[in-house]
Amino acid sequence: MYACVQIVLPQPTTKTHQINANNTPAASLQSAKCVGSDIGEPAINQTPATAQLTDRFDDALAYASKLHRLQKRKGNDIPYISHLLAVAAIAIENGADENQAIAALLHDAVEDQGGLAQLEAIRARYGDDVAQMVADCTDTHEEPKPAWRPRKEAYIASLAHKPARSLAVSLADKTHNASAINADLRAHGEAVWSRFTGGRDGSLWYYRALANAFREHAPGIAAERFASEVDEMEELAVRG
Repeated sequence: MYACVQIVLPQPTTKTHQINANNTPAASLQSAKCVGSDIGEPAINQTPATAQLTDRFDDALAYASKLHRLQKRKGNDIPYISHLLAVAAIAIENGADENQAIAALLHDAVEDQGGLAQLEAIRARYGDDVAQMVADCTDTHEEPKPAWRPRKEAYIASLAHKPARSLAVSLADKTHNASAINADLRAHGEAVWSRFTGGRDGSLWYYRALANAFREHAPGIAAERFASEVDEMEELAVRG
């Protein structure tokens, strides 16, 4: 049996400014103790469970929204925060803990909003665990970015050496990306591929290579969820 006991702590009268995983913020009201579960199992392979979210997550949500305030999704006018919210939601549905959920919100911050300086800001604010996952989700922090194909090949190869916690966040990201591409393919057809540096063939190669790598290095429900999106992408591409 798996059981979680929620412990409600008294609320202090003051708040701290640092919101660090190893230094629980004064504003946090709750903690949870779970019994009868294998804490050593990677979250990526656990049965999805509700994450215990605190003021740290709320702070990260506001922080991510501010960082990406002027950014739009590729090829449309949808605010970029929609992607970050979706990735966090998928991560939580797949069994993420709070640090993973925070990393999901911030997974593009280094690549799109400040490079290594932003990574250190995340480390100072949310701790080493979150910063490591964000770093692992970043395929480059260089500007200008290296050539597309070698960069993607290097990222795929790197998955074999990344911890399960980071792979879970990356899987959530890629799952939403694939789902969004599929929705756009159904609505707009082949014109969608022009948005992507790799075009049709490069994008299909990349997502199939990712699906194969995640199945090998992070087998489980989350990897199969992503693979099903890639299967659909290939089917939609054939229909044109």
